[in-house]
Amino acid sequence: MVANSSYGYISPEDYLQGEQNSPIKHEYRNGQIYAMAGASNTHVIISLNLAAMLRNKLRGSGCQAYISDTKAQIESINVYYYPDVVVSCDQRDKTFDNFLRYPCLIIEVLSPTTEAFDRGDKFADYRQIQSLEEYVLVSQTRKRVECFRRNFEGQWVLYTYADGDDLCLASIDFRCAIADVYEDVVFEFSQVPDSR
Repeated sequence: MVANSSYGYISPEDYLQGEQNSPIKHEYRNGQIYAMAGASNTHVIISLNLAAMLRNKLRGSGCQAYISDTKAQIESINVYYYPDVVVSCDQRDKTFDNFLRYPCLIIEVLSPTTEAFDRGDKFADYRQIQSLEEYVLVSQTRKRVECFRRNFEGQWVLYTYADGDDLCLASIDFRCAIADVYEDVVFEFSQVPDSR
């Protein structure tokens, strides 16, 4: 999300209508819209790797993976975001044309300009989605994935994965090697050893 917002209140209905014809994507928070910046090739490769693996895993299961053009609506706080990858297993989401209300899994690939927001306010907003079981943050500067998983008490527990580990997404019973998440990614600098 880019820090510059438009001026004045915009209704959710006007936002959704405008977004259908807009050449650029915008996220929506409480009457304000925020233009989204373009993604790096590394960001796109990671997102595509995850979406492709999830699509294959979920085929025929009743769950569906979506990529960055599908919005997640947080109705209770009047917010629409574009996650990099989002999964819904709730049949009610099939009635919506361009957003989801009941995702169980949201994945964001971290960018230098959005990392603080993705970890802070955006995660706080996503926690308002009652159906959400896991929120996953994927680094694009090193092989590191952080999975925040909601436990039975409603608390969010952090699970970290690094090179050599298998990523586990309990919400959809999915496992893959971290190397598969980063397939075809070339890091611009030598990786710093991961210190967990």
